Amino acid sequence: MLMTFESTSKLIEDGKLLHIAGTESLLKKLPRGKWIGGSTEYFMAKDGGKVSGDLLFVTEFPYKNYFIKAYSADEVSQVTIDAFASGFTILIIPFDSAVHREYAQNAATYENMFLRNVVGWISGLNLGKQGQTPISMVGSKAESYTDKAVALHILTPEEKTVSVNIINIFEQDIDSPLIEFTEEGFAIKKCRIDGKEVSLADYIADNAIDTKLPLVGDYSGNDVNISIKSIEDGTVNFYAPVFKRIKYRMAKAVSDYEDLFNSRISEHENSEAIFSCNCILNFLYGDLEHKKLNAFSGPITFGEIAYQLVNQTLVYVSIV
Repeated sequence: MLMTFESTSKLIEDGKLLHIAGTESLLKKLPRGKWIGGSTEYFMAKDGGKVSGDLLFVTEFPYKNYFIKAYSADEVSQVTIDAFASGFTILIIPFDSAVHREYAQNAATYENMFLRNVVGWISGLNLGKQGQTPISMVGSKAESYTDKAVALHILTPEEKTVSVNIINIFEQDIDSPLIEFTEEGFAIKKCRIDGKEVSLADYIADNAIDTKLPLVGDYSGNDVNISIKSIEDGTVNFYAPVFKRIKYRMAKAVSDYEDLFNSRISEHENSEAIFSCNCILNFLYGDLEHKKLNAFSGPITFGEIAYQLVNQTLVYVSIV
């Protein structure tokens, strides 16, 4: 829930195990304790979307067995080895860092990936303010990082089942051509459109494609979004990498973000989320400030983690 600095500090001092999202400056002022944190000023609260530099989104966990660890880009592949077989891991990674790029490009190859419940988010900043830096933070050490991921590994009782879930309002537009890539990464010039090599930037311009819509890749039958960040000097920059051997199409157009999100959320209304996050692009493109998304609240993020990095997606964890 959204809380004041004073109320959050009280929970920390009471020894609660917490996940905290808020501004870099607020996180750095919090007392030491059993918590991890990441920077953002965007939130989905029970009463709707909010932008605030004065409040913190706090999630409390009722579990006794846990550990917290920071990972550099060279170390982050260890996160799935360290994760509990019975439990879940919340991972926070600073936006546009080396560890962000490493995780985005290689997470699918990590040992135990998809056998451990790894969720989380990419920390960010307020897009309208200068002088902010995306960070992750280990509360017990009062250490903040611009270049390390921070993980909260939690052990849950063996009789409990952890479920990682995503809500994605986008799907492939089957009337759009097939898009494939011969190179991988966050920045792409060329692609194959129905087998013919073309400039992706030119294709987008020539066909007046709405860049608020993501590419949607078919990952073994699952739709995974790759959101467009910008187009500069013939290069298309993405918020997540594209991969060879994945078949992409543009997403089908969405007429009403809020209505469609709530419709999809209604399919999950019996789920009690112990953690959730949603994408900054959904917040901005869907004009979700002051609008309520039923059932789910949490930080608005610069990328979501449901095992791998995903975009324009709501991610949540439930335990039954």
